[in-house]
This record gives sequence, structure tokens and C-alpha cells, in this order.
Amino acid sequence: MSFAEILSGTISPNANIRVQATHALEAAESNNFSQYLLSLAQELANESGQDPVRSAAGLALKNTLTARDESRQIQYSQRWLQVDEAVREQVKQSVLATLASQSRFATTPAAQTIAAITAIELPQGQWPDIISTLLQNVSAASASLRVASLQTIGFICESIDPEILTSQGNTILTAVIQGANSEEPSQDVRFAAITALYNSLEFVRANFENDGERNVIMQTVCEATQSPSTSVQVAAFECLVRIMQLYYDKMGFYMEKALYGLTVIGMKHEEEKIALQAIEFWSTVCDEEIELQIEEDDAREFGREFERHNFRFAKTALPQVLPTLLFLLTKQDEDADEDEWNVSMAAATCLSLLAQTIGNDIVAPVIPFVEQNIRNPDWHYREAAVMSFGSILEGPESSVLNPLVSQALPVLIEMVKDNEIQVKDSAAWTIGRVCDLLVECIQMDVHLHNLVSALVSGLEDNPRIVANCCWAIMNLTEQIGGTDAETYALSPYFEGIITTLMRITETNVNENNSRTSAYETMATLASSGPKDTYPVIAKLGVAILDRLDSTIANANQTVNADDRLVLGELQSNLLNVLSNVARTLGRQISEISDRIMTSVLRLLESSSKQSVVAEDAFLLVGALITALEGDFARYLESFSPFLYNALQNHEEYQLCSIAVGLIGDICRALGQGASPYCDQFMNILLRNLESDVLQRDVKPGILSCFGDIALAIGGRFETYVEVSFNVLMAACTLSANTQAIDYDTIDYNNALRLGIFEAFVGITQGLKSDGKTQLVLPYIQDVFGFMRVVVGDQNRSEEVTKTMIALIGDLASSFSNGELREPLQYEWIQTLIKEGRASPRGSYIRDIARWARDMVKQAIPA
Repeated sequence: MSFAEILSGTISPNANIRVQATHALEAAESNNFSQYLLSLAQELANESGQDPVRSAAGLALKNTLTARDESRQIQYSQRWLQVDEAVREQVKQSVLATLASQSRFATTPAAQTIAAITAIELPQGQWPDIISTLLQNVSAASASLRVASLQTIGFICESIDPEILTSQGNTILTAVIQGANSEEPSQDVRFAAITALYNSLEFVRANFENDGERNVIMQTVCEATQSPSTSVQVAAFECLVRIMQLYYDKMGFYMEKALYGLTVIGMKHEEEKIALQAIEFWSTVCDEEIELQIEEDDAREFGREFERHNFRFAKTALPQVLPTLLFLLTKQDEDADEDEWNVSMAAATCLSLLAQTIGNDIVAPVIPFVEQNIRNPDWHYREAAVMSFGSILEGPESSVLNPLVSQALPVLIEMVKDNEIQVKDSAAWTIGRVCDLLVECIQMDVHLHNLVSALVSGLEDNPRIVANCCWAIMNLTEQIGGTDAETYALSPYFEGIITTLMRITETNVNENNSRTSAYETMATLASSGPKDTYPVIAKLGVAILDRLDSTIANANQTVNADDRLVLGELQSNLLNVLSNVARTLGRQISEISDRIMTSVLRLLESSSKQSVVAEDAFLLVGALITALEGDFARYLESFSPFLYNALQNHEEYQLCSIAVGLIGDICRALGQGASPYCDQFMNILLRNLESDVLQRDVKPGILSCFGDIALAIGGRFETYVEVSFNVLMAACTLSANTQAIDYDTIDYNNALRLGIFEAFVGITQGLKSDGKTQLVLPYIQDVFGFMRVVVGDQNRSEEVTKTMIALIGDLASSFSNGELREPLQYEWIQTLIKEGRASPRGSYIRDIARWARDMVKQAIPA
């Protein structure tokens, strides 16, 4: 079988042929990777080949170079770089030559492949002339070559670190602007150029700082919004959205001169794709100005000067934008799929953001629209009135909204029973917003009975409105509930709501996510119900457990992947409800805990390693451990093999992370009773820290787990002190050398530091309980040295600060005879404690700082 025939087989409608062809490709890749690459590149470049085969070749070639998983991408990159340079050069020349093809089936995968190779090689200083080669192509006579080359530039800009291309930003921008210019005769070229410009916007910051160059870019994009081609117009508006995200500070002049008018006209465009992007532009303006207001408030709170300027574009444009949005709300399509994004949905989202941006000023112009249309015989206007009212409930002050909401609530409750499903759905959503944001407007003695009756009635209506009725009930119980209370306003209705939810979940139908929403509502009710609802919650636990057992018994009847997916989703829902029942009932759950653990073990035996059900089963076990405390010990021997397997399942890092958390739960619940398992716990945790496969976000929790184990077994932790501190000090070094290059790195470093300090706290307290704190002394200077580094980091989180102060207090308390006299007098320690004491009154960090100050005073002899 030729290579072309194998590739043809991978897209065959015959499943057996596809499987055989896929296996043949995999064998070719593993037997001789270099030849595999050359064969794919040859088929992609073959002008006499069939288009589907060329496309399949290009896709397979690209897939040897790219992966979504970061660790696999590293492997693919290394594998490519290890291929003989002559082979790589031959592949690159083949895919470059393919850009000249007249077939889009070949040029698009070729462009993607070039981008993938560039993303690997350019950071290594290889293939330095790729950009100049593509830029030469952009000036070629062939329109198809210009399109393909611009498309390639766009893919490269999208996939590579902007800093790597910054030095070539000017030449790329020049070529892209040339292709996007209104004088370009080919609209295909303009579309490819505008798309490439969109992808290059992040690394042309220097050009945006230059008035002349910025003017050219903005003129080109604005002219493109008037192109005769719909695709060019859509791409141009997408560019404007991205420019507003990146360069808001530079937009004052352009908003006044062009963008107000262009975008409002665009919102009214008959072509929905164009209108959607024009609406998105104003949603983006609102997003930026909301963020600016938050930053300004933060600066004012901390006495800092706010350096940016909020132009308040949204407020200025309100007279033009708001009427357009209200008009677009009436353009619902009754035949559209609920999940299909359309102009009325986009307008509602934009209106909601507008309300959050300008606050009280949105109310006066919207309310007349609501009053005029709330009783309109045309359901489009009734629904638009309800949606507009619900959309402005966040942003304006409650004092402005409360009278309006109180007045509107009876009408909204009535509209949950409207004849039109769209109106009912929006009314339920708006009530959900009221329950979430303005629950004080609900007068329990006046509104509650009719409100609950309408929502419960809605639960048995069309599946489309069930989700919003469930959401409203969840918001209501969360806002007025509390497990420590004796009773609450929903108590008389509690059992009726649960009964209805159980009834509507009896069927095996989850249309519009209605069954999942109903189970989520049960879980929320179980977690927020007061004490007088506990008997109902206990009955709910038994009923849900019965359903879970039934799904386990019938699991062998699931014969295909879709059935297994539905079953897994149902079991996850049931497990989540049981988890909340266990958390609320506490020790009362012991009446059915034997049955629960039996069911969990059966589930874990039958579920695959990749099963989400296993994660939810582990979360249920965590809830049981917390509820039963030491009584959970009787289940640990039978459960521990599944726990060990999960801890070693590095590919399913979320399951592994939950398992790490369970070790902490077990140690806190069992105390010294956890000792027989600690050798195995520590061995696995230490191996996990060394793993290159395990996702890094799991590792801070592992460090924290050392502290949990030490707290549980006290002086017996002596066995693990040396290895634990070696690992912790290595983590300190890693953290201290981590540069704050982006928010993800900052967040991870804070999580890592929190794990380190929690481990130090737990080990110190654990050893102190058995008089073995002297074991910590050899590491004290390194610990203080690391803390000093963290104190100087302005990106440290409040949680890290609190835990550091607690650690200082613990160390001072543990060495109260002057052993730490010198380090405890360091100036930065006093500064840190003062910072904690300056926290708001009643805050936990303030209390910790006051205690730490007292411990430090006692530990420093006069």
C-alpha cells in the first residue's frame, strides 16, 4: 500500500479501513520518523495528488509538531530538533513550496506546519530567514501565494512568543498593512492580511506608541470595515475589538473621529456576523472600563496614584449605543438553538456590562423601555423588556434598584407562567438575578409563597426553563440559608422543592441540562439547609444512595461510549449531592456511611483511570472523613489501595490532587491513627515531587501535606524530618529564583510558597507536641532567609503573608528560651508583623499578627 493510499484510508467512511490506515501511519512514524516526515511533506506538496489526501498529509505532519499538552509539546519539539538537519531542511522547503499551490486543501495545512516549525526553531535561533521569505511572497504577483503567505504569518504570530518577533515587527506590519490596504484588489488577500494583523497586534506595541504609524494602522482597519466582503468586515471589527483590549489608552482620538459611528452602524448591520463583532466592541469597552475602575479604586484605597486615564467611552456613547442594544434585544429568533450565539444574546450581555460600567445612569433610560413593553402582545417585546430589566440589576446602587425591583417582582413571578417559553425562561433568569443580587427586595411574607410556587411549577415545565428555575432556587437558598441556623424562610417549602426535584430527575433525559441543574439544586439545598431541614436532607441522602446503587447495578447495560458518558454524568451528580449531605449532617451520616463506602468502592473498582466519576467519588470520601473524623478509620484499609493508585496517576492530575488533599483529611481526622499509613504516604508524595510528568499545580499541595502528616503523628515525624526539609529547601530555592513574568507564574509561586510555609508550620507544631522541636534548629537560618526574600516580594498574596506570620509565631513559641533571639530581632520580621496588625479590625490576619508579636516578645529575653 502506497503512502497516498494509507492517507486516503485515514479519511475513509469505512471504520475498519480507517483503523487499519491509522495503525499503518503510527507504525511508519515509530519505525522511521525522518522518512515519515519526508513522505508526508512529499504528499502535501504533490500537485497531482487528491485534495483530501494532501490535506490529510498536512494535518498529520502538523500533528507531529504540535500538542495541546505542554509536556508533550516539549517532547515533540525535542524530537523535531533531533532530526537530521538535511531532512528538516527538505521538509521545510517542501512545505514552503506548497504555499504556491492553488489548492486551499494544501496551503492551509502547509501554513500551519510552517508556523509549528517556526515556533520550535526560531526560539533556538534556527530558520532565521523564514519571516523574510514569507514577506517576499507577500509582494508576489500570485494572489493565492500572497494569501497563503499572509495566512502563514498570521499563524506564526498566533503561536509564538511575541517577544521573539518584536525585532521583526516593523517589516511584518508593513507587509500586512500593504495587504490589508483598501487599494488591494483581492478581498481574499485583504482578509488574510487583516487576520494576520489581528494575530500580530501584541508585538507591534512600539508602532502603536508612534502617532503616525498608529494612524496608518487604525485607518487601514477602519477602511476594512467598509469592504464589500463580509469576511473582511468581520475580521476588521474583530481587529478593533482586540485593539481596544490592548491599546485602550490610545483610543481617545479614534473613538471621537470614527469608532463611535462605525461601531453603532455596525451593530445595526443586517449581516449578523458583522453586528456581533460590533456589539463585542462595546462589550470590550465596558470590560476595559470596569477593570480600570477596579484599579482606580484599589489605588485610592492604598493611597497610590492612579496613572491611567478612564475615558468613560461607554458613558459618552450611551445615547447612541443603548437604543441600539434595546432594539437588538427584540430580534430574537424563536427557531434558533438555545446555545447559538445571536445578536439578541450579545446585546443582553453588552447591556449587562454597560450597567456595571456606568452604574446608576443606566436605569433612567432603560425603565421606560421596560414599562412600555412588559405587557406587549408581541412576545419579542415582552421578552426584551424582561431581559433588559434583568440585565441592569448589577452595577447601579441597590438604593436605586430596590424600589423598582420590589414593584416589578409580582409581574416577573407572573411571567414565569407566560404562554411563550422564551418569556418564561427570561423571567426565571431575571428572578434568579434578583435572588442573587438583591434578595433583600423579596419580602418573605408578601412575595415568597408566589415566588416559590412559580419556580416549582417551572421545574415541571419545558426543560429549557428548568435550568433558570433551578438557578433561582439555588441563589435564594444560598442567600437566606445557613447550616448553623435553626430555621429559615424556605423551611416550609423545603421538602416540597426536594420532592419535585426528585420527581423530575427520575427520567433518563437531560435536555437543556435540566437534570444536571436539578441535581445541582438538590446539592445546594443540602449544603445550605438549616437544622430543621436535616430530617429531609437525611431522607434525601438515602434516596440518592438508592439511585447510585441502581446505576452501579445497571452499569453493565451501557454498551457504547455515549451511554457510558450519560451514566458517568449521572453518577457524578449523585455523588455531589451525597457529598453535600455528608458535610451538612456530620456524624449523623454514620447511619448510611457503611452503604456509602461500599458503593464508592464498587464504583472505583469499575471506573476507569480517566473517569471523572473517580474524582467525585474521592470528594465524597473527603466529605465522609470530615464528617466521621476518627470513625473513618474502619474504612481506610479497604480504601487505601484506591488512594495509592490515584496518588500515582500522574496523567490525571486533578484526581491526583484530590488524593493529595485526602491525605491531609485523613491525617486531621485520625491523628496518631494515621501512623501505619504514613510511610507509604511519604514515599509516594516524595516520588510525586520528583516526577516530570505530574502537573506542577499539584506539588504545592504535596508540600502542605508534609505539615498535615507531622501534625497528625507528632514526634514520630522525626523519621521524615531530614528528607522533608531537603525537599522544602529545594522548593524555597526554586521559588526565590522564579521571575514574575506573568500572572500565572505569580499565582503559582504564591501557591508554592503557601505550601512551603504550611509545611513548616505543621512540622514545627507537630514536633513541638512531643518536645522534639530541636530537630528544626539546623534549618532555621535557611527558613528565615527564605522568608526575608518573600517579604521583599510585592506580589506575595495575603494568604502567604498570614501563614508567614503564623510561622514566626510558632517558631517563637517553640523556642521561647532565647534560641532564636538574634533572628527574631531582624527588622523585616517586625515590619511584617506590623503589616499584619494594620489589617482591618476583625480580620484573621490581624489576630494572628497580634499573637505572633506576643510570642516574639516572650522569646527574646530581656
